[in-house]
Amino acid sequence: MSNSVSVSVEVPLENLVQEITYDGMELLQQPLTMSESLAKLAQRIDFCGKDEEGGAGSSSAAAGSTNENGDVKEEDTVNGEGGPDSNFKTSQSWPWESVRNKIRSALTELSVLGDILTIAQKKQYMVLDPVQAEPSDTKPPAVLMYKKKALGAASQVLLGGCERLRASMNEAKSRPSLATLDFHIELLRLRQNWRLRKVGNAILGDLSYRTAGSRFPQGGIFEVTKAEDDTEEGMADALSTSSQSQPPPPKPCSALRVTVPNELQGIAYIHVHVQKDQDTLSFANIGLPAPAPLDAHWQQRLEAAQNVLFCKELFSVLAREAVALHSMPIPPLVVGNQITATLFPGILLIIGLCHSITGKTQSPPAVSSKLDHNHVLEHSLHQLLREVHRTNSHIPLPHPATAPIGISRKRRLGGPCAYDRQTLLNMTKKEGILEEIIKQSQHVILRLRAMYFLDTLAKEIKDPLLVAHWASINAVTHSCVRITLVSSGYDMCARTQLVIHIKEKSLKAILKDGKAINLSYEPQELKDLLLCQIAIHQIMALQSLSKCLGWTVLSSCSHLGVGNCESTGNAAGCMLTSPNGKRILAVRSSPQAFMSAASIQVFIGYPPNAKYTTQQNNNNPIPMEVDDTSAATLGFEGMDLAAGVRYKSVRLDKLEGKNFLNKMEMLMAVLADVS
Repeated sequence: MSNSVSVSVEVPLENLVQEITYDGMELLQQPLTMSESLAKLAQRIDFCGKDEEGGAGSSSAAAGSTNENGDVKEEDTVNGEGGPDSNFKTSQSWPWESVRNKIRSALTELSVLGDILTIAQKKQYMVLDPVQAEPSDTKPPAVLMYKKKALGAASQVLLGGCERLRASMNEAKSRPSLATLDFHIELLRLRQNWRLRKVGNAILGDLSYRTAGSRFPQGGIFEVTKAEDDTEEGMADALSTSSQSQPPPPKPCSALRVTVPNELQGIAYIHVHVQKDQDTLSFANIGLPAPAPLDAHWQQRLEAAQNVLFCKELFSVLAREAVALHSMPIPPLVVGNQITATLFPGILLIIGLCHSITGKTQSPPAVSSKLDHNHVLEHSLHQLLREVHRTNSHIPLPHPATAPIGISRKRRLGGPCAYDRQTLLNMTKKEGILEEIIKQSQHVILRLRAMYFLDTLAKEIKDPLLVAHWASINAVTHSCVRITLVSSGYDMCARTQLVIHIKEKSLKAILKDGKAINLSYEPQELKDLLLCQIAIHQIMALQSLSKCLGWTVLSSCSHLGVGNCESTGNAAGCMLTSPNGKRILAVRSSPQAFMSAASIQVFIGYPPNAKYTTQQNNNNPIPMEVDDTSAATLGFEGMDLAAGVRYKSVRLDKLEGKNFLNKMEMLMAVLADVS
């Protein structure tokens, strides 16, 4: 066409886009190398089509006409026209090409057959033939000289090191004091006990508890250097004093010089005191080391520095919890390096941090010599801080693996068990170190109060005997004491036991009949309970004794509701009759006046028509008061057996006997013989 325009089409020089990233950047495909291009072009060759065309060409050539001279004529192409491509496909390069193709296909089939036979015979499915590398032009004399030179340099290094070691060993043998001042040996010992790392040309160590789970921000980095000057001075002093007859005490010297930060130097400890007014009830000192000299060994200096770091971390945790603690009626007070908390009315818990940079130990506050160091509080503070470190380092693994990290096993069961929000919140709540120490201190004070009261009561009351057995294995906030009331000489028939559990702010008493009574921290409640139990014990012991002597128990009551009103508790009483029924004994035991002589009242009952004197038997006088007492006055009114009976009071202090049961035994023996 006349309006046609020639358009040239060229292959673009840019490579294909392989990937487009999220930020819009295009990653292009790398261009093919020459070997990759050749392989790509070789893949386009159709060997099968060429063989078929070659066979067709040979057959067409055989069918061609021949002339007289025997020459083979080539047929013209259809319509007398043929392009170069058609000539390339139909023309033969040489006459034996078809034979070559047949032989090549036969060779391929034989090769396949040979491989099949090899696999069937040798059971080898893959054989790797080695590829021979091109032989390199080696020069044996040059290689030999190079190796000889390298071995010579290495031998010179080894010989030089041996000479230096031999010289140092000879010097150490000649001067034995140098053996302990070797820098590398000291550094090895230091590394066995402390964490060291090399930063540049400096050697740094770490005193903190971060590897154990501590999160205290203050670091404990110290530097280790070689103390060359100190070593020379120590050797000079040793040589100068060796000639003297009486050498001074050896000065500790080392080949290491340890540099500790200023804030970790000196000595630190934490003192815990429980005070009432100006008296100390209990105390404990945590981390109080022995005073060390200024030129102490590096091991002692590092231990003292780590103790300072431990005390600072412990006090920081306690102060942080004290500020955030609002559950107590009176919140703790933090002033400087001192924490004050209220345990009971008038009793304070004081926790203070003492730190002396000069290295001199500050004297602890003066305490009574009768008090012992409370090792329970000291151990609890150490244990609670270690527990915090363990919780920080031991994080529970997720179950399943896609779950969040740090959820405990109980919280993982919240979904399947359908826990509500309050239950899940209670799982996350955990008491801190300060709350645990306050509870333990409250238990210590309550335990001391109970011990003091039981000892005082046992001294004041001789009848019956009060024996307290404290459990040897207790919890830090729970103690147990078993109290036994025994009448001397009547252990088998007169014994009353009760158990008292001492907690943080309360007491729980379990009586002999299994009844439980909850008491507060006031000691007066415990005193009232024990006095009531003593009064009941005397009545129960008298009943057991009367059965052995043949007397009959008419009535018994542990809590009399009549008679004089008691300020605390109720009186206990019983009525006994003699074997012949001629005499009646009425006994009333009052807990209010038990501390005095009038705690137990004994009355003898006579029939209406009986005559009585102050002496019923010549050998056994019975001191009695002259005035008569009715049953209504004693609180026994309304009983048929006591109707019309007149009672006379007996003065127990005039009877023979070492205790109440002994006197009553003698009295009942005398009254049993009355006809």
